[in-house]
Amino acid sequence: MDMEYYDHGTAAERWERARLFFDAKDYAGAARVLAGLVEEVPEQVGPRLLLARSYYHSAQLRRAETELRTLVELDPVEHYARLMLGRTLQRQGRQDEAESHLRIASALAGDFEQV
Repeated sequence: MDMEYYDHGTAAERWERARLFFDAKDYAGAARVLAGLVEEVPEQVGPRLLLARSYYHSAQLRRAETELRTLVELDPVEHYARLMLGRTLQRQGRQDEAESHLRIASALAGDFEQV
């Protein structure tokens, strides 16, 4: 399929198409749709987070990391983005870097260890 298919329609139609691709586990297809959408609405968390998840699940870990770092910068208390960033860094073998993000995600989610 050419890129026109992935870029066709309104933002809402493309968001729905991306979610259908993601739900069907076509993560690369979802990423193709979402990349254009994120370019149009870079401040929106939802499309960028789904793009990062699509990259993560299609083993495009550097791209996932880039999107997740942008999300954490835009919204430092977005706990799921922190968790995903930690997991992405772990998959890249960067455990030390991952730890701080995983601890912050846990704290933001209210998962405090009992003393």
